[in-house]
Amino acid sequence: MRAAGVSLHPINRTRRMERLSVLPTCLPGLLILCLLAGCGGAERSPAFRLSRLFEDGMVLQRGAPVPVWGWAAPGTRVIVTFDGQAYETTAGGDGRWRVALPALEAGGPHEMTVAAGGEPPRRIRDILVGDVWVASGQSNMEWVVADAMNAEAEIVAADDPQIRHFKVPRSWSYRPEDSLAGGTWEVADPEHVGDFSAVGYFFARELRRHVGVPVGIINTTWGGSRIEPWMRAEALGMDTAAVEALRAEEAAREQAILDRVRARLGTLPDRDPGLVDGEARWAAPDLDDSAWFTIPVPGLWEAAGFEGVDGVAWYRTTFTLTAEEARQGITLGLGMIDDSDITWVGGVEVGRTDNAWNLARVYTVPPAALREGENLLAVRVEDYQGGGGIHGSPEAVYVEVNGVRRPLPGPWRFMVGQVTIGTSGNKNQVPTVLWNKMVHPLLPYPIRGVIWYQGESNANTLEEAYAYRELFPTMIRSWREAWGLGDFPFLWVQLANFMAEDETPPSQSAWALLRESQHAALALPNTAQAVIIDLGEADDIHPRNKQDVGRRLALAARRVAYGEDVVASGPVYRSHSVEGRRVFVSFDHAGGGLVTREGGRVVRGFAVAGADRRFVWAEARIEGDRVVVWSDRVPAPVAVRYAWANNPARANLYNREGLPAAPFRTDTW
Repeated sequence: MRAAGVSLHPINRTRRMERLSVLPTCLPGLLILCLLAGCGGAERSPAFRLSRLFEDGMVLQRGAPVPVWGWAAPGTRVIVTFDGQAYETTAGGDGRWRVALPALEAGGPHEMTVAAGGEPPRRIRDILVGDVWVASGQSNMEWVVADAMNAEAEIVAADDPQIRHFKVPRSWSYRPEDSLAGGTWEVADPEHVGDFSAVGYFFARELRRHVGVPVGIINTTWGGSRIEPWMRAEALGMDTAAVEALRAEEAAREQAILDRVRARLGTLPDRDPGLVDGEARWAAPDLDDSAWFTIPVPGLWEAAGFEGVDGVAWYRTTFTLTAEEARQGITLGLGMIDDSDITWVGGVEVGRTDNAWNLARVYTVPPAALREGENLLAVRVEDYQGGGGIHGSPEAVYVEVNGVRRPLPGPWRFMVGQVTIGTSGNKNQVPTVLWNKMVHPLLPYPIRGVIWYQGESNANTLEEAYAYRELFPTMIRSWREAWGLGDFPFLWVQLANFMAEDETPPSQSAWALLRESQHAALALPNTAQAVIIDLGEADDIHPRNKQDVGRRLALAARRVAYGEDVVASGPVYRSHSVEGRRVFVSFDHAGGGLVTREGGRVVRGFAVAGADRRFVWAEARIEGDRVVVWSDRVPAPVAVRYAWANNPARANLYNREGLPAAPFRTDTW
């Protein structure tokens, strides 16, 4: 619950501006529309400049030659000086230049100077040498410390200048590019850590405790992204003609969106007439809104016929109170709002939240803003990119009086106040375009490895989830080949438990199938996964406990990347045997022994089926280093499954090191 005027995440305003900065700006004013292919990341002219990665506070990878590169006028002499040692080169005909520093030992700080022709020398300070990890994927990797569990305490406690974070802005291109759209290196302190990738930060923090060298996290993520946008065109089997066809298809789609928006709204306003010089004109109770649209709430406005609209929109509805209720004051629940809102009741501002698209709005409304009878509620929503509006559970949209909640009845009136048409909003779904602009420019930079958290957007159907078992290892091999560093460690997070629990064992589960597809990539060398089917939340696709996610990834890194003899995985299915009515299951990675979450021997989360393929919940018990599974309803078991569901919350098998067993099935049905 927040008082009026409180901004929930002021630290995230930087993120907001960063996100806005990458939108294409091909038309004047606030109408942002780009129908010209590839304008998500056009290269600049070859004036003297460095890669964006070479900034104050950067982290260089230890133990490997370090390229330093940039652009200058052709033929320009470039001198790079690192700790007093000079390295010289000349810019080529295309303006590119590059030198290589010898392999460096961990430590610092160091200083680098780059001089080119008559340009003022560029000095880069506070350079550390340690281990650089790329953190990539969709929103659960992008999720920031400020939105994680115990955020305030974590931010206050952050005090390790040897952890550095570089956020690659959301950006895209139809061809591989060499320049990043932006980004700066930040130090893990209370001023900056709130905007760090939470998983990336907690991973780095755990590594620092055990490895002891500086750690740099390059955060290249985009919420909601599928895996295909992160893949090279070649890895997807796309030639030049296929990329050009994709470009044309996207241009046609964007033009169609613009045409539909214009047909719906007519003139596209570039200034909000509802809020002028601080006066909330569209929050006035006596405003005639009869000509406004009606819209279902909750629900993103894109689903109500306003696809492609970013900017500002207003919602209005009324609710009725008795005189006594008005005198007592109320609590107002508005669900979640994407991205920011200001809310008024009776023309009086009662709350506002900035840039917190996944946070439920709950505002206290004082008696002074209320009256007996009809009360006007107005909500101004500002959406920066992607989906916009009041969304979430219907139960979260309510008026609460004396502890009793009742729904806001509607109808809700809706009017767009300011329009920006953002064509980059869906680029996280378009094959290869994120690789081209958010990964390809990183390639010369040596790294220790990659941590990856993605897959939710590829688990919409069984077919997509199954296809992931080909796409994912193909992407890993492709990234390794492109970086040219050999089979560097590639670690990932298996999907968390999510959605409602199943009353009976499901015959099909897209999330379980995608977890299986992720697990299959362990066949590649130097890979590992963090199983987190115990860290999710049934009603939130973004579980707040990112600390344990980072810790489990760090365990995997300590074993795979650093060769430590640590237990880095929970139990993993090895084999099974059927003996009469019982199935005996053996596991690898049992560590100090099999246990349950509660400490007993009774295991939950198993299901068995006979030849009829009808699964039922099974009895299961730890017996030594195996689990015995049975059901009186299945006299001749044929197949066993464990934690095979979207949300296997009942699953409770661990090893003594506290790591959960990985989901598995013995069938291929």
